[in-house]
Amino acid sequence: MVPLIRSRQLVTVAPVDPSAIDVGDIVLARVAGSVYLHLVSAVDNHRSRIQISNNRGRINGWTNHARVYGICTTVDGVSRPRLAGKLRPS
Repeated sequence: MVPLIRSRQLVTVAPVDPSAIDVGDIVLARVAGSVYLHLVSAVDNHRSRIQISNNRGRINGWTNHARVYGICTTVDGVSRPRLAGKLRPS
């Protein structure tokens, strides 16, 4: 399986409205004291949380909206899809 983002690829991250995040988005989130890019695999807006995973099918767990800092907008200059209405003014 090809990764969504390979090592050393340049990514751009922008502030995000966590309640607008969808499955398939790549977000910058704090997990166990470190900040990582993760794939969103499920959304639970009623509990203000998202499920984060890797692109190999492993689920890392749930994190709350307060721990989501941004959304990946580009990878090596190529825009990510479905960003309309998700970005927060910086």
